[in-house]
Amino acid sequence: MDDPEERFTDLYDRHYRSVLGYALLRAERDLAEDVSSETFLVAWRRLDDLPQPPLPWLLGVARNLLAKQRDSRHRRQALVDRIVALTTPRDQVAWDVAEHVIDRETALAALSALPEHDVEAMIFATWYGLPPEQAASVVGCSVRTYNVRLHRARKRLTQALRLGGASPARSLDS
Repeated sequence: MDDPEERFTDLYDRHYRSVLGYALLRAERDLAEDVSSETFLVAWRRLDDLPQPPLPWLLGVARNLLAKQRDSRHRRQALVDRIVALTTPRDQVAWDVAEHVIDRETALAALSALPEHDVEAMIFATWYGLPPEQAASVVGCSVRTYNVRLHRARKRLTQALRLGGASPARSLDS
């Protein structure tokens, strides 16, 4: 039998029930079916390298795939357990998505009320993480001037946030 499709079909017909049965002994039906399918996908990819008889090799592949699934489940559960351990009952009650949306809208309104050069100074510092020397060269000013601009921009932003996004007082113009 030289045709790869025929060889694979024969392999599948002869051994699928055995591989599925093995997986069903160790996992729930959905996972067992997935593992069986993936086992035969591996077999298709390695069709020319399959040992004779192929069943022990197929069962070994299924065993490895089940172990990977089990490890993955354990890692997910460990992550969930860590999150639960770090979350207090107060956090669960207090966290509300709506509050974060309102906070975001307030922050956007406060930023839009600031002069362009204030927003630019903060973007270089926070978004791009540029040190003052690099940000100053982008803006085309001295490091000292940039630091003053950034300081004043942060003050105006704080003031705008306190006012709920309203236009901050212009007494701190640069």
